[in-house]
Amino acid sequence: MKIGVIMGGISSEREVSLSSGREILKYINFNGYEGVEIVLDSKMDIYEKIQGIDFALLALHGKYGEDGTIQSILDSLEVPYSGCGMVSSAVCMDKDLTKCVLRSKGLLTADWFIVRSLADLNESSVKALGYPVVVKPNRGGSSVATFICHNFSEVVHGVREGLLVDAEVMVEEFVQGDEITVPILDGEALPTLIIKPLKGGFFDYQSKYEEGGAEEVIIEYEEPLKQVLIEMALKTFKVLKCDVYARVDFIVREGIPYILEINTLPGMTKTSLFPKSAKGIGLSYQGLLEKIIEASLRLRSDKRS
Repeated sequence: MKIGVIMGGISSEREVSLSSGREILKYINFNGYEGVEIVLDSKMDIYEKIQGIDFALLALHGKYGEDGTIQSILDSLEVPYSGCGMVSSAVCMDKDLTKCVLRSKGLLTADWFIVRSLADLNESSVKALGYPVVVKPNRGGSSVATFICHNFSEVVHGVREGLLVDAEVMVEEFVQGDEITVPILDGEALPTLIIKPLKGGFFDYQSKYEEGGAEEVIIEYEEPLKQVLIEMALKTFKVLKCDVYARVDFIVREGIPYILEINTLPGMTKTSLFPKSAKGIGLSYQGLLEKIIEASLRLRSDKRS
């Protein structure tokens, strides 16, 4: 089976995507799989470069890769691919829509509002959330243009920067606590990881991708919190109609978990969060790739039949 590992793309997360894709290529040639590097440099590349592949393993992040666009193209071309489908990818990429769905299903997430221009920004609305607040692009990723703001002038700066990379910016209540993530694989929760940034005050771009930027270790919370986290992660995965695998990020404040967001195409370098969690149940990096491919093929085959 010829597997096209699709990476690169046009988003601000292109370099992260290339790292994920090239790591996958090192391990993908097993069980009759033949890995092929497919680097996207423009929106139109996908039509030409996927010719002859049997399966698309997506290592894309951000705009055009994680937002349902590529998924819809592959659906129309009847090329099976890894992970979540078009609808869940599009919804989960939009933080505002994600939080609206979560709230409607009784899942706890921090208060927020959306602005589309500096003219939309109201100081009283920010004060109602309480300082500090988090300002970030609504459809961004990897903590690009994300700021923790302690006063209104910092909020204005954060919104201005966010609008350079997205048409909408989220202003969100800042929840102080443990930053954790629960990966979901084929309907099962993998071990919970706690993230301890070693550079900067939160898990920003530098902490995520620079060597020594953060420490990520498996954590075992006591009951009932342990079970609550698993149930919330699985319910999030279900209500957002995710498929195969995704990663649900939380902040736990004083024993209460708040859902931050869900990542439908998590980073897949060998040291990324998802592979680290899988290793906690004895699942190797290669074994994780195999499960993702098998589950994705089964899902897409069932949908076509």
